[in-house]
Amino acid sequence: MGYRIAIFIIRLVLRLFTRLEIHGMENLPPSGSYVIASNHLGRLDPALIYYVSGRRDIIMLIAEKYQKSALWRWFARQVDGIFVDRFGADFGAVRQALSRLRKGGVLVLAPEGTRSQTEALIEGKPGVSYMAAKAGVPIIPVAITGTEDKKVVSSLKRLRRPKVVARAGEAFTLPLLKGRDRDEALLEYTDEIMCRIGALLPPEYRGVYAEHPRLKELLQGQLQSG
Repeated sequence: MGYRIAIFIIRLVLRLFTRLEIHGMENLPPSGSYVIASNHLGRLDPALIYYVSGRRDIIMLIAEKYQKSALWRWFARQVDGIFVDRFGADFGAVRQALSRLRKGGVLVLAPEGTRSQTEALIEGKPGVSYMAAKAGVPIIPVAITGTEDKKVVSSLKRLRRPKVVARAGEAFTLPLLKGRDRDEALLEYTDEIMCRIGALLPPEYRGVYAEHPRLKELLQGQLQSG
């Protein structure tokens, strides 16, 4: 019952306070394990992922600072979220997330690790690539625009609903991690994930990856296939 109430609130808030566009829903399987990797612009992003996916078995890692809020603790319990220490090696949270992922769940992660203060892509961290490669499951990039906290607040103050767009790309997989050169491989994997997200974003949102050779390669491939 608690889960249904939480999801009802999420859907109600997004429908009432945003003009929501969703693209690429066909790329989100209704069953099976995979990782959703998205950019992170504002506080609405996690709610948007629940809205877009529609899966009951979402695995959401939630920053430990939100444990201080009774409201956020309630939401975390209802959606079976996992609080994680962003500034330390939280192996317990990682093991729990991987266990649920291997049992068929959908792990949602933002490789940037925090909301972007530039309102564009910032450097990704290797946690997503490590967990996806470790579990051996597909990754689905999701690009979000319009959820920047300042823009949302500004629009609502003017009694306007901000336009929010979520776009899911095609699934891809990473090679399994090997014993040697793991750090180098994780950096390469992280760039691949971030560039896949970047390829779904408008140019002004591509940030530090705007000139990345892999992103340019992906964009050229889109032009040729289009």
